[in-house]
Order: sequence, then structure tokens, then C-alpha cells
Amino acid sequence: MFKYDLCLAWNWEYDAGFVHLLDAACARRGLTLLQVTPHNLDLVTASVETGETRFRVLLDRASDSDPRFQPLVDRARADGVLRINPQEQARWSHDKATMHLEFIVAGLDTPYTIILPPFNEQPNIPRTDLSPLNGSFAIKPACGGGGEGVVLEACSWNQVHTARQQFPTEKYLLQAHVTPHLLDGRPAWFRVLVGAGAVHPCWWDPRSHAYVRVRAEERFRFGLRSLHEVPQRIAQICGLHLFSTEIALTESGQFLVVDYVNDPVDLRLQSDAYDGVPNPIVENIASRLALLAEKK
Repeated sequence: MFKYDLCLAWNWEYDAGFVHLLDAACARRGLTLLQVTPHNLDLVTASVETGETRFRVLLDRASDSDPRFQPLVDRARADGVLRINPQEQARWSHDKATMHLEFIVAGLDTPYTIILPPFNEQPNIPRTDLSPLNGSFAIKPACGGGGEGVVLEACSWNQVHTARQQFPTEKYLLQAHVTPHLLDGRPAWFRVLVGAGAVHPCWWDPRSHAYVRVRAEERFRFGLRSLHEVPQRIAQICGLHLFSTEIALTESGQFLVVDYVNDPVDLRLQSDAYDGVPNPIVENIASRLALLAEKK
């Protein structure tokens, strides 16, 4: 029998840098890492089904884009394996409408948002008063990812009606635009990565997607403590080990969660891509995930 501490299912070539760091983090702790890719998927799945191969922890970064990995995920769930970002929990947290309501109940601040039912359930809903959205707003499908189906500069009900038909089975959010406060001339817009309990806030440009780590000195000088506290509360709500979220600081001093729970997280290294995550953050995430596997 082959026994592994951590099984990583992955199929995105740009995950290679993260995989290398995770492999090194496991090696430092004396842990064994089983990598499952499209090249060995059938062989590993068959071996797991017969019980010849076993693992204690699963990190699945493949099944969302390749259903061939689903039997491996299902087997891990049936065997009671610790699953990093359990699939059922991840799917629940992907629904922006659900997360919006959960955040409101938890006392987290979000932009003014109107939630609309799926088009196929109510194709001709009454015109909604859009004035609270202040003229220009974003239209977002509740379960969309990567910006697909998002209209950033909407201003009319006709645009809403058209957008709802693109994904007719999904709820839609109409979200007021947020103007971030300027801190030393820099927009106070942040993307925060959470990895196995560790919180990594970064300045983030929504247009270029470039990351810059928030320094400890900046955290104290600008009063950015909420960049650690809010993501920790989000982690408790969504139940995920690894995700990112976007937070903006407004001129009135509110920290608004503007993009709720992003999963899977793009972990390309900044050394490899301009819009990648700073290397030390990915290294820390890899180390924390290895520690999680060690403690299991």
C-alpha cells in the first residue's frame, strides 16, 4: 500500500510555481506529497478505489475545471479525508447573493446591493428603483467567476434586463460602485489572501491586478487593522482554508467587502507574472498548508 500525507490535484500549468513551493514545504516537514495531474489521474484514481493508495489530506485545484477529477474528490469525501476547501462548502461560498446576506447578518459592511432572482424564474420582474445605486453600478451574476458576465458600468434597467439573460439560472447582484479613499495618493483598495489561518493583505489595483504587500508600518500608520479582522470573520462564515477577498476603505472610514470570496485562488508567483502574488505570501501559504497536513 502507498500512503501519502497530502494529495494535490492540479491541472493548471501556471500552478507549477506554487506546486514547487508546496513540495518543498512538505519535504521540510518530512511529509509525502502525491501530485495528481491529467497525466496520472486514471492510474491514481484506480489505485485509490482499490485501496492500494491512500492519503490523509486533499487539496483539489482541478475538479472545478475538469470533471474527470470528481471521482477522486468523491472518494476522499467518502473516506473522511481532510479536504482543504471542501467542495460542498466552496460551492456554497461561491454564491455572491448568499455571501452578501451572510455578511450582512454577521455585521460586515458591503456596498449597497440589490439582489434579483434568476431570469428563468422571474423573467419580467417589476422595474426596481435604481437611485440608491447613484447612477452607475456593476451587474454581477451570483455564481460567476473571473469577471464572466459582469457589467462594470451599467446605468439603466434595460442593461439589467439584458444581462440577466446571459446566465438565466443565476441570481444577479446590482452593486453600487465604491470610490476608495486615497492614502498617500494610493487608492485604498486591497486584495487579502487567507491561507490556513494566516492573513495576507495587499494593496491591489483592480485594473492592472498588481499586488503590493501591506507593510506593518503602513498597517499602523493608516489604521488598517480591519484588513486582518474582516478576512478572519469571512473565514469563519465561508468555512474555507484558502481564499481571497477584496476590501476597500472609503473616505468615510468604512471597510467595505467589495468582492466576497474568491476560490480557487490564483497563486501564480510575482516573479513569474506581473499580476502574480508576491512570492513570500505564496511561500507562507504553502508552508501553512503543509503544517495543516502535518497536524492532521
